[in-house]
Amino acid sequence: MIQVMAPPDLHRPPRRPHAWLPVAAASQLLVGLAWWQWGWPAGVALLLATHGVFFWGVMKPGSRLFAPVLTRLPTREPVVWLTIDDGPSDDTGPILDLLDAHAAKATFFLVGERAARRPELVREIVRRGHEVGNHSQRHPQAWFWALGPRRMRREVAEAQGVLTALAGTPPRWFRAVVGMANPFLAAPLREHGLARVAWSARGFDALEPEPRKVVARIGRDLRPGAIVLLHEGAGHGRNVEVLGLLLERVAELGYRCVVPEP
Repeated sequence: MIQVMAPPDLHRPPRRPHAWLPVAAASQLLVGLAWWQWGWPAGVALLLATHGVFFWGVMKPGSRLFAPVLTRLPTREPVVWLTIDDGPSDDTGPILDLLDAHAAKATFFLVGERAARRPELVREIVRRGHEVGNHSQRHPQAWFWALGPRRMRREVAEAQGVLTALAGTPPRWFRAVVGMANPFLAAPLREHGLARVAWSARGFDALEPEPRKVVARIGRDLRPGAIVLLHEGAGHGRNVEVLGLLLERVAELGYRCVVPEP
């Protein structure tokens, strides 16, 4: 496997998953004091401001407000980390062939339910030297950001169990659905030793049907250590073509596709 040396703190599961609780409580106490001291206009303004901060922490994929999240590899070497979400799918086999042809490695962030239906593809990903990451059990795209603690724990734990059984080793990385994560994600990540990964380069290939537009968007953000977000199995059916063009562009720029070492 082509790998990049990782500093000891690159893989960082949350250490204090409930640290946000006293901060939230203190912020609302401050709101109450402001309301009492200066009246409702000040109280409402501060209430909106504090809730706005927490909402930003949920909705911004790279936010570290509730837990550590990796957005790029800390290196100056000409390497990028390809991450491929939402599989396994009918695209998985052709994607593996393309990666082999370009001597590239990637991390596949798999959905537990889909992996259970296509176990042979999970095993093939591992057999060819790629890495499997956890991308939730059911991929609740519309509501992952708003899940409560019990449902969030199930989404992480059930996928971790399925993927561990199929891949032979437990995933080390977690990709939040649509990149958005609320405060209740940190505890199950800590429980399963998972570190959260976001991205620094994306082309919106889950929606954009024109591969050259996707690759152009990604190309603008390619830097040493970039984490590239890709998808498989999108409805437009052109994810494989996107990857082929991207791998050619990466090679033209002199980059290698690597995954972090354990």
